[in-house]
Amino acid sequence: MQTPDSPEHFDKEICDLVLAVAPRIFAVVQECEVRPGLKDGCVAAWGMAFHEGPVHVTTADGTGQMVLNSPERALRWFTRDGGEDGLTVRLVWLSRSGGATFDHAEAA
Repeated sequence: MQTPDSPEHFDKEICDLVLAVAPRIFAVVQECEVRPGLKDGCVAAWGMAFHEGPVHVTTADGTGQMVLNSPERALRWFTRDGGEDGLTVRLVWLSRSGGATFDHAEAA
């Protein structure tokens, strides 16, 4: 990347670069039917997927961490008994905010 003519233009290009290469954040959500027609769910883990590379997953309570090849691999770690007990697991992706800032207080 070449340095643009003005500092403001350079700052904008840096923010655009950060947004372009930012990892994607997702939750691993466990769901079960507690009685017919009534479901319950919880966030079992949080993950961070890089564009090309490993996926980092941390359990929701922060006690376990793993590095995997894909976000979908996290699903099998959070499915008990192969899903035979009615537990389903899926990924929920956080959407990109569409903005970047140098100010930590303004960051999401």
